Amino acid sequence: MSFRFSFKERVGLYVVTADYLERTHIAMAEAAVAGGAGTIQYREKKASSRVMLETAMSLRAITVASGALLIINDRVDIALAVDADGVHLGQDDMPCRAAREVLGDGYIIGISATNLDEAIEAAQDGADYIGLGPIYPTMSKDDAAPAMGIEGLVKVVAAVSVPVVAIGGLTTDNIGGVIAAGAGGIATISAIAGAVDMENEAKLLNDMIERFKKERMI
Repeated sequence: MSFRFSFKERVGLYVVTADYLERTHIAMAEAAVAGGAGTIQYREKKASSRVMLETAMSLRAITVASGALLIINDRVDIALAVDADGVHLGQDDMPCRAAREVLGDGYIIGISATNLDEAIEAAQDGADYIGLGPIYPTMSKDDAAPAMGIEGLVKVVAAVSVPVVAIGGLTTDNIGGVIAAGAGGIATISAIAGAVDMENEAKLLNDMIERFKKERMI
């Protein structure tokens, strides 16, 4: 049974695993879920389909054991093969409506957006959440768009009814303002991959997100 219809309540710390700073996908996922991350996204741009499938299967075992969600970046076929919880698609990937036809209603579909128009279109096409960013400048994605800042985030949150997961340059120093602006979750690569103790950093970020969300509701 997919967690698609409870994703809004579950989103918080969303950790993207990547070939970054010599960290492995498996090590990042294990540390992240141990620290409380509710969602793991497997992002791999270079490996063969066979290697991706093997890694995704290992990540699926980790997320099932921890109760976290597994989202596969780009690859609808890999998501189906390992019975992941969903996929995350970029602007140049399979359109959301086409992915929904392939996956059915039980899978989460997230769409990357770098501006207000892309976010609105994604929500109208049936995305379950918007991956919005970069909010701040980031070094973990070579092709990142210009940073939109808190002002851009506020506009998108006001315009769509689905959760907005903010990404791009997010750290313990600035996530408070991002959550206060209405983000439903925080996605990160480098904050975890670049930490000396990845599990401790995940726990710190997760605790901060939960605290800031509670403060926003008061």
